[in-house]
Amino acid sequence: MTRQIRTSPAACDQSLHQAYDTALLDLDGVVYAGGRAIGHAVESLAAARADGMHLAYVTNNALRTPEAVAEHLGELGIPTEAAEVITSAQAVARLIAEQVEPGSKVLVIGGEGLRVALRERGLEPVESADEEGLAAVVQGYGGPDLAWGRFAEASYAINRGVPWYASNTDLTIPGARGIAPGNGAAVEVVRIATGAEPQVAGKPLPPMHRETVLRTGAKRPLVVGDRLDTDIEGAFNGEVDSLLVLTGVTDAEQLLRAEPRHRPTYVDRDLRGLLAGQPEVVPAAEGFRCGGWTAVALNSGVLELSEADEQDGTGGQDPAGRAGLDPLDGLRALCAAAWTAGAEGVCTLDAAKALARLGFQ
Repeated sequence: MTRQIRTSPAACDQSLHQAYDTALLDLDGVVYAGGRAIGHAVESLAAARADGMHLAYVTNNALRTPEAVAEHLGELGIPTEAAEVITSAQAVARLIAEQVEPGSKVLVIGGEGLRVALRERGLEPVESADEEGLAAVVQGYGGPDLAWGRFAEASYAINRGVPWYASNTDLTIPGARGIAPGNGAAVEVVRIATGAEPQVAGKPLPPMHRETVLRTGAKRPLVVGDRLDTDIEGAFNGEVDSLLVLTGVTDAEQLLRAEPRHRPTYVDRDLRGLLAGQPEVVPAAEGFRCGGWTAVALNSGVLELSEADEQDGTGGQDPAGRAGLDPLDGLRALCAAAWTAGAEGVCTLDAAKALARLGFQ
């Protein structure tokens, strides 16, 4: 069966935390950045939980154990049990355990999260490519202090024919000081040295979605993330709805250029979006309207944005009137115009002026 192509953000009459039973939340760029809570995250999550929504934290970051992540969230004011944290380390450990003998030795290139996850699956983490009977190499994010020699150790084993696994391939990771190289960048280093391809478990691939469903038991989940190529694509692959928040690596221009598998169900500024419904985006004349904004794809190759009263010549000059409009509604209208124009591909129309008007550039 052919999946319908999304050409507009969806509407939701209910608050999202009431429409879905479980929020599957990414961490970096959604709940925190560089160890510090992102604005409005703590109170929004507390309100959603108090009203009955289950919260699960699903991260491609394999560095820390679920216990360490839960402790950190608690320090930020978000009470969390370790069982509510699902990591790509757990997903890749299950993947390896299904393909090797119990008790097998696995060379670890990464942090403690990988070692704990492997032991949970009855596997033995080791540090040297020269270990006798080595069954696999697993690579996960090891933090900024991971020694360069660890990549060489992985390469030695892989070049001898040992199967290679990666927790995830996120090229970047957001932090307090900006965007830094992620595990995907480290995977590229080993790929160059070996010419091999790893089996990957993390978002957006099925092993991570399966791990999440098995551990949470969610019936109507909502994936909440900041990355189009992991969080949103993972939701697409799992055929569940998604909410993109603009607190991490994805900016408005990237959102407009999203291909079908990267188009979220909903878009909001931050986690306050969990506590609200989502407005309808409707066809209007030759474009799309959301709130007081209308977006049109022009034949000149430009995405044009206008206020409703500009179209009938009655307004648009009063700054106070413009201040009353929600820029996010303008972005949603632009998404509909861009995704419709892009259809099964990527929209290439120029949206710079429209985004600047909304304050997104």
